[in-house]
Amino acid sequence: MGGFKIDSLMGWWMHIQWLHPWILAALALIPWLWYVHATRSKSTRITIKAPALQHIPVRRSWRVSLYQYSSYLVFPALVFLILALARPQYILREEKVNAEGIDIFMVMDLSSSMLSQDFEPNRLEVSKDVAMEFIQERRYDRIGIVAFAGEGFTQCPLTVDHTILNLLMNELQCGFLEDGTAIGMGLATAVNRLKDDSLTKSKVIILITDGVNNAGDISPELAAELAKTYGIKIYSIGVGTRGEAYSPIGRNYRGDYIFGMAPVNIDEELLSRISTQTGGKYYRATNKERLKEIYNEIDQLEKTKVEVRTYKRYSEEYAWFVWMAVILLFLQFAIRYSLNPLAA
Repeated sequence: MGGFKIDSLMGWWMHIQWLHPWILAALALIPWLWYVHATRSKSTRITIKAPALQHIPVRRSWRVSLYQYSSYLVFPALVFLILALARPQYILREEKVNAEGIDIFMVMDLSSSMLSQDFEPNRLEVSKDVAMEFIQERRYDRIGIVAFAGEGFTQCPLTVDHTILNLLMNELQCGFLEDGTAIGMGLATAVNRLKDDSLTKSKVIILITDGVNNAGDISPELAAELAKTYGIKIYSIGVGTRGEAYSPIGRNYRGDYIFGMAPVNIDEELLSRISTQTGGKYYRATNKERLKEIYNEIDQLEKTKVEVRTYKRYSEEYAWFVWMAVILLFLQFAIRYSLNPLAA
């Protein structure tokens, strides 16, 4: 609890500014005044020399000590008065953000080949992790998720709630849908979600896949034509190493995947064509580091326009310092006139 109060006090102090900061220079006089006062007190102290009193025990009353040192209370009082004269002000900030966001749909391949282990632990988990990092950086954009295998479905509609997005992205698993790679269905599902939205001018699809279109009723070319018609850009990312990878090649009697070495086949020509057709771009990610670089490039290409206007308001805080000085001076007065040992 004490740590919390100290942190709160430090946070409050960090928001203080001084209207007349030059007055704070007077604080440098306080140590000198303290020294002058202490020296003068010693020089004016009355002593009485008397013989044969060395064996008499000296008893120092708490009233005498309190009375003697009460004069020093004037120095912290002076400190508070100087701080008050410097006019401390607590800064209250208000920010108004005008953002022209971008609508983005992440279209994720959930075919069984996304479990290939040329990425650690596999292509799907790495693709999800990097996509979630990308989502966290797009504070003002509405983002949705479409998943596809043998068919496509909307995992999450457009939203600015990135917590929900990450939760739903993390839930994506292979085996939810009939196996296959219906790239056209995944794209068409995203286009259908984006086409009627008039809130934003910029609309983007980021397609992540590792295979060749082999399922679905809508071809990737037709989906790309629809995207172009509605002004939607497609950025395609082919995920997978070159050559062969340790991949699912079948299932056993329990339904578990059987793994073996299999060639990596990504239809790069198709992905490049549909991306170029819509004003986007095709990328190939052969490892996690390259996938991050691709997302960073897309992030730079599709920047959100944000206008931040900041308003400042101030709260006068000098009264607290004045009251502290008054309390200290009153305390000194009370001690000197109520605990005067000579009057006891």
